[in-house]
Amino acid sequence: MQCYIPHSDHLEIEGEVNPYEGAPMTTPPAALERRRAVFDSLSDPYDLLVIGGGVNGLAIAWDATLAGLKVVVVDKGDWGSGTSSWSSRMIHGGLKYLERYDIRLVREALRDREWLLRRAGHLVKPLPFVLPFYADNQYPPAILRLGMVAYDILSFDKSLPRHQTFTRTEMTARLPGISTSGLRGGARYFDAQVEYAERLCVELMLGARSAGARTLSYARVRRLDIEDRRVRGATVVDELTGQEHHIRAAVTINVTGAWVDDIVRGTTVGGRRWIGGTKGTHLVVQGFPGAPDDSMYYESEDGRPMMVIPWLGMYLIGSTDERFDGDLDTVSADEEEIDYILRETNKLFPQAALSEAAVLYAYTGVRPLPYVDADRTADISRRHEIHDHSPELLGLLSVVGGKLTTFRALARHALKLLGTQVPAGPSRLSEQHLPGHGATPRLPAELPPDVRSRLLRIYGARATDVVAQANGDTSLLRPLVTSAPGEALPPLDGQPVAAEVLLAVREEEALHLADVLARRTMAGLHADLGRSVAQAAAHVMAPELGWTDDDIAAELAAYETYLRRFEPPWLPASQE
Repeated sequence: MQCYIPHSDHLEIEGEVNPYEGAPMTTPPAALERRRAVFDSLSDPYDLLVIGGGVNGLAIAWDATLAGLKVVVVDKGDWGSGTSSWSSRMIHGGLKYLERYDIRLVREALRDREWLLRRAGHLVKPLPFVLPFYADNQYPPAILRLGMVAYDILSFDKSLPRHQTFTRTEMTARLPGISTSGLRGGARYFDAQVEYAERLCVELMLGARSAGARTLSYARVRRLDIEDRRVRGATVVDELTGQEHHIRAAVTINVTGAWVDDIVRGTTVGGRRWIGGTKGTHLVVQGFPGAPDDSMYYESEDGRPMMVIPWLGMYLIGSTDERFDGDLDTVSADEEEIDYILRETNKLFPQAALSEAAVLYAYTGVRPLPYVDADRTADISRRHEIHDHSPELLGLLSVVGGKLTTFRALARHALKLLGTQVPAGPSRLSEQHLPGHGATPRLPAELPPDVRSRLLRIYGARATDVVAQANGDTSLLRPLVTSAPGEALPPLDGQPVAAEVLLAVREEEALHLADVLARRTMAGLHADLGRSVAQAAAHVMAPELGWTDDDIAAELAAYETYLRRFEPPWLPASQE
């Protein structure tokens, strides 16, 4: 995202009036003071520099800090603003990986799924799936039933129910809108869902920071600093000020997902291609005739796995799996992908008659898969790899691959490799729980029920932190807007309150409007993409970040630019 950055001369304006405090602003806002303190600390040497602030980079930073290492983690954008935000939002064991007999990967994912259900229960919830058996499936019903049994056996220590199988009659009774042509029966099994994958990243950042890691978003790596074939750290640019900083570290780990090749380009290990990413597009649509209550996992006509998932009062459908070599920062859905997803969904639910007009928005990401010459993208391994670039380049590791579900296992693997280069204790991430996990907190009795429900759904035990931002001012605990004109659907989780915006800036390192809407309050996932609350949220942020009226206007414009990648390709032309 190309967005306006308020420079430092906007942050210390003598006598500027803060409309929320009623006092002149003569010092930098507290949120930016903390950031400056982190930059000031970069003159000290670190044991580990983590480049990349998605789930995997943040998990590594947290685990390494718990193991006694001095860690700094940086990202060129916001936490979780890359691949981690563009998944199917599933926490799953990888049923499809059984096709390749990758038992170890399935067991690893199932184990981490259970850990997340127990340690991040406010964000990760059980998700039932129905798998229809059709005559033209790649595998006959007997094999699919056997797969269900194997899935249960491999998750022997799970808290989720075991699978059930259904006859054709039972399937049509359960799903009256499903296509009956060639239907042989089906099965129902459980995985899990993280509705707000972005919040998962934010809480991993909070965990790492609480353990002692230094965290810096909007800190872009300009180059790796190399001396005598050893990476000694990196030169980073503060995107808020344009200033350059040098980070010295004994070991640097490149966990930038689809951007791994960008980091090593120009080095002795940059001559080969590490990432062979595939593009995955999801569509978000309203409910439709025949829409299921449970999620659906089915096989498309060309053998790809497809899903229809109830999500935030809407439906998430997809996804595609195409090779991609374009601009990673602006990747978006194309009409061919959208037509493919709609066509396949309509085959499963003939009454749906979904068309382009049904698409509320779309999102697209690039899976950071290893670069291989496989004929089919489905044949590319989904297992992560961690490359030690020695002896060509010492002190550098790169992570290729990685799944939303298995960040804990990946962090443990990374820590073992790090332990061969810097003194580190054992992995302790498994002992932790995410900051929002815990007993349901006691919230003020006067809090409206819809606000109470929203805060618990998004923040869990940290809902009390939101309330604390209001400091007794009940106006800060009211929705920023009470209605959303033109919104296709009311948001399932309600509209955010001003205190959430304050928490996002003060405690959760939000620096831009998109950070607050898309990855903190989650209003950016609503059917209107957060437009109904954008202006109100920007005005709450302004005194916290020292924004002028021009800055507010620029942030609103930048948010509109950001939203272009979500809107179907035909929409801008139809609006002109």
